[in-house]
Amino acid sequence: MKGQAPVPPGPVPPGAVATDADAQPADVVVPADPHAYGDDTAAERDAAAAEAQAGAYTLRLYVAGQTARSTAALSNLRRICDEHLAGRYTIEVVDLLEHPQLAAGDQILAVPTLVRHLPTPIKRIIGTLSDTDRVLVGLDLRPAG
Repeated sequence: MKGQAPVPPGPVPPGAVATDADAQPADVVVPADPHAYGDDTAAERDAAAAEAQAGAYTLRLYVAGQTARSTAALSNLRRICDEHLAGRYTIEVVDLLEHPQLAAGDQILAVPTLVRHLPTPIKRIIGTLSDTDRVLVGLDLRPAG
């Protein structure tokens, strides 16, 4: 989403982009258009393929409002990405209270849920993401074991 004003770290209002001033900027985007996922143009598919080749991670965090669990999940995800992906990631936050129809596309049954779209294959992690080792294994950043 382009043309949106940056906001300070913390809860992200719908349609806002948040960046951390101390780290490489990572976009946190809440889609304003409920149809934002599904009808990708050829240019969007090409851009996604280029990101995948560059080692970029496309992550989507599904939440239900500004609850303690949702806020903890976003905070934990930002910390993990800053430490292990340093500028190679994009986080999209989808609030299912505002856009419940988006849950079907990624088969979301519980919140918060993190979905890794790139690199493929798609992976899902449910919960507040407080277990860093579990999240790193789930994102294929660390081998299981």
